Amino acid sequence: MSALKNIALLAGGFLIGTAGVKILSSKEAKKIYAHTTAAVIRAKDCVMTQATKVREGCGDILADAHDINEKRDAETDDVIEDESESATPADEA
Repeated sequence: MSALKNIALLAGGFLIGTAGVKILSSKEAKKIYAHTTAAVIRAKDCVMTQATKVREGCGDILADAHDINEKRDAETDDVIEDESESATPADEA
């Protein structure tokens, strides 16, 4: 009895699998696959566009940060030079 049950399950699985393959390879299914793939490509393009905008914004921020640091370093160098010029030998002793 167990062997008949196993054979029946095997035959049922085979029939369902065969029907599944036919359904998945039908014209309607292929249209769905094409539309789904097109939607994924559109979504990827949108994400890549946004990622490019974010990357450009980050590049601008980085450039501004470098400019700020260069100005700050220039101001710090001026202050150090002024202090060394105003120091007298009496101050150093």
